[in-house]
Amino acid sequence: MDLKLWPGKPYPLGSKWDGEGTNFGLFSENATGVELCLFDEQGWETRLPLTEVYNFIWHCYIPGIKPGQLYGFRVHGPYNPSAGHRFNPAKLLIDPYAKAIAGDVVHGREIFGYDWDDEKEDLSYSALDDSHLVPKAVVIDESFDWEGDTHPQLAWHKTVIYEMHVKGFTKLHPDIPEALRGTYAGLAHPAAIDHLKSLGITAVELLPVHHFIGCPGFLEAKGLRNYWGYDSINYLAPYSGYSASGNTGQQVNEFKEMVKALHAAGIEVIIDVVYNHTGEGNHMGPTISFRGIDNAAYYRLVEGDRRYYMDYSGCGNSLNVRHPQVLKLIMDSLRYWVLEMHVDGFRFDLATVLARETDRVDTFAAFFDIIHQDPVLCDVKLIAEPWDIGEGGYQVGQFPLLWSEWNGRYRDTMRDFWRGTNETLSQFAYSFTGSSDLYESNGRSPHASINFITAHDGFTLKDLVSYNHKHNEANGENSRDGENYNRAWNCTAIEFAATQALEAGASPPCFDPCAGDGDTEDPKVQLLRERQQRNFLTSLLLSQGVPMLVAGDEMGRSQGGNNNAYCQDNEISWVDWGLQHKNADLLEFTRQLTGLRREHPIFRRRKWFQGRAIHGSQVSDITWFNPDGGEMTDEQWKVGHAKAIGIFLNGEELPYPNARGERIIDDSFLLFFNAYWEAIDFVIPPRFQGLQWIAILDTAEPKFVESQGIIYTKRKNIPVTPRSIVILKCLNGPPRSL
Repeated sequence: MDLKLWPGKPYPLGSKWDGEGTNFGLFSENATGVELCLFDEQGWETRLPLTEVYNFIWHCYIPGIKPGQLYGFRVHGPYNPSAGHRFNPAKLLIDPYAKAIAGDVVHGREIFGYDWDDEKEDLSYSALDDSHLVPKAVVIDESFDWEGDTHPQLAWHKTVIYEMHVKGFTKLHPDIPEALRGTYAGLAHPAAIDHLKSLGITAVELLPVHHFIGCPGFLEAKGLRNYWGYDSINYLAPYSGYSASGNTGQQVNEFKEMVKALHAAGIEVIIDVVYNHTGEGNHMGPTISFRGIDNAAYYRLVEGDRRYYMDYSGCGNSLNVRHPQVLKLIMDSLRYWVLEMHVDGFRFDLATVLARETDRVDTFAAFFDIIHQDPVLCDVKLIAEPWDIGEGGYQVGQFPLLWSEWNGRYRDTMRDFWRGTNETLSQFAYSFTGSSDLYESNGRSPHASINFITAHDGFTLKDLVSYNHKHNEANGENSRDGENYNRAWNCTAIEFAATQALEAGASPPCFDPCAGDGDTEDPKVQLLRERQQRNFLTSLLLSQGVPMLVAGDEMGRSQGGNNNAYCQDNEISWVDWGLQHKNADLLEFTRQLTGLRREHPIFRRRKWFQGRAIHGSQVSDITWFNPDGGEMTDEQWKVGHAKAIGIFLNGEELPYPNARGERIIDDSFLLFFNAYWEAIDFVIPPRFQGLQWIAILDTAEPKFVESQGIIYTKRKNIPVTPRSIVILKCLNGPPRSL
């Protein structure tokens, strides 16, 4: 190549095409030299030493370099792992600010900075060139016609989240062209969007789309690959493996087209981001990007022995959020995805790692202060996974204002309630009403609680009611991986006996804990499993807070008991669209539930219940009852074996106006929850016996029951099947105003 190098500018970092040429910038505080490496169509490499350095940013401008140009960097400096430095110019490095990356990292001994065969392990040095195994960054044209696209900015209390995998959601979809299945374009297809709209989904939460390492050596050896994508190697480039457009940089526009299509349908896009660690792993991991650019700056190293990495994630390393450039990278990434890619929010994987400026978690760390002050990021949806594996890492309820959280306590409470564990009803009540015990005291609202029963990590809903224990044999680790304590129950007959014995205070019979796991021909077990799925879905979608469904749960998707399918890029993880016909009743039941939530603001309040009258109706906004119709006493809240409760939700007592400042008046409801193994007759509380009530939902039935038209009044008992929910709506309450 006959190229001219001009000094260029230090900012922006990465590559920036201006119509006539391209500016390149790379941060490295401890490097002694940097080479820009350009690759032609045949793969021939041209190395260009960079001589301009400003604030540790090595930069240049090259006239004539156009979009589509492939490039990388080689960085010179000391190779002294014990001092925290791992520079090795034999390794081609991916630009941390690349907007597009062409292809995957290919595993091989060349991508490691040390010599595999040397007894000094990572203290040794490898001079093997790895440019044939490392994907190249791509210069892109960032212009795009958004055609007036804007962020939907749907209010939190109206939000229903659907956690999904870009590839797995459409890979088997029969109504999407085969060439588009498993891609951003596939998710933008009308068949995919129609399903989301029919479910009442308002936001998709995509598992990681940042470019990641797809096939680490330990998975490759077992014929598996990284499916979930929680091993990011870049924070600005959308993963090229989810693109139908190939590796030419067009994956960026394909992602934008997907966002534009979802926005046109009124659906927001939230992406799962992994800023706590990278895919380079621990000290024995490969040198692909950050490690070779400036290991001591980008990673949190062990004080006193900088050969090793602090690991709060369990994935080998932790980003050094105490370093200004690392913090800048994260903030630049977040702003880029909002401003240029038009995403609407973020779910932060192991977010507490970002709060560790020291070894202690500090939710008032610089990272959170900067986000609160940022005019772009303070106005998007921010969701924390509020835990990590480090000491003091469980921080549910402790994040600052602006943040919502995956509420792990909600998940555990609902699972325990419906499997019959002896827990107090007070915890169920807190969870069902938005977890005010976690979020109210620091000024947050019910939407701070992201409620979920299942997530990508763990059992699917179908498996939660079909397995007692994980069955991860396909992962090749003898089922040692994955969570052992799942709070699951397979609903089998021998479990019935055990549960009844425990509730009676007797010792349960001995049995194989895995007995009855998986598919069964027993019709009683089948019916109970179906009912339990409806119980979980009803509890989730009618709880205060923000519900999150997992793709496929609405139609009974199973992973065969695998609760850690991170490496299963196959039919184990992909959504089986044949289930929408096989389990059509469950799918329709879910659609009706989201419709019930959408139509009735009483199920999605913006503010907390007060437990008292607001507008002078003399009836509280919420009241809790025993099955006999009497109000719950302080003592009864503390009884662990109690598993049935009635709830009155008063539609007249919504303490805030609608968007036009008008008072909101909704229908009133009675909800009867029975987690016992026996049927219970609930009594309509005396104060409401003069009203007319109609049953609209009974989870003992596969469909909503309002059409049956049974009207309840006076002291007529309401039979509630074992382990089920019945919901009554008041027919002669005040007129509604949404």
